[in-house]
Amino acid sequence: MQTTIRSLSIVAALAAAIFAADTSRRAPGFSLTDAKGQEHDLADYRGKVIVLDFMQTACPHCNAFASVLSQIEQKYGDRVAILSIVNPPDTPNTVVSFAMAHKISYPILFDCGQVAYSYLRSPAFDIPHLYLIDPNGAIREDFGYGDATKTIFEGNGLFPHLDALLKK
Repeated sequence: MQTTIRSLSIVAALAAAIFAADTSRRAPGFSLTDAKGQEHDLADYRGKVIVLDFMQTACPHCNAFASVLSQIEQKYGDRVAILSIVNPPDTPNTVVSFAMAHKISYPILFDCGQVAYSYLRSPAFDIPHLYLIDPNGAIREDFGYGDATKTIFEGNGLFPHLDALLKK
């Protein structure tokens, strides 16, 4: 009996590792509104590489990442679509202030947690969190903020990943 339980624990741990490492799954669809009340459906961006950013306006790392996203807009133009998603406690007022302060032209969308959960598969998560979605709608890369990913969010580390996706 103990061997069976140990074997099941090992199988469960391996399955969890494989599930967590699955970055080529279909990006969950969504339709969310921005501060202007415009709907943004993920399907409308099919055919482009999508940078999907879960953020919060009060997050210092998200503030730094906003400048990286602006550089991405300048470098890649309409070949890359940037979508940022916020959850409460952010409000239309905090988002408009954030967008004005950072001169953001890409949409910042409002979620109540359902879209975040469908991507992150967890009721709690750290921000910023980033997904790179290929032109066919598959998640190709997944980055959470941390020491190992600091250059992604605060430097030039994201550009080689985007270059690789755009060459496909």
